[in-house]
Amino acid sequence: MNPPPIATMVATIASGGSLSAVIDTGGLPICGIQMSAGWDAAAMTFQAAADLPANVASLYDSSGIEVNVTVAASTFIYIDPSIFAGVRYLKVRSGTAGTPVTQSATRAIVLALRTV
Repeated sequence: MNPPPIATMVATIASGGSLSAVIDTGGLPICGIQMSAGWDAAAMTFQAAADLPANVASLYDSSGIEVNVTVAASTFIYIDPSIFAGVRYLKVRSGTAGTPVTQSATRAIVLALRTV
């Protein structure tokens, strides 16, 4: 069986910031995250919306827990694509909603999206 086709997009967190700009995923679910080499230690969380980029809000699971991914510099992290089902617009956050972590330099994070 061939693996599903993958598309990539880049989420950029500016130096001194903790949140990327809005990314339009076109409704494609994220299935992996390629971390930049210089990532300042922090968990990764997200803001998301299904309809309008202006409506992004912190992403929580069905139990009311913020979707939190443990990441580290220079790693690729598999993500269960079902977590992002229904998400079209997305922001990537360094840290959590309650405790964002600023990055000491600009960080480019590659998001792998499943296209089928």
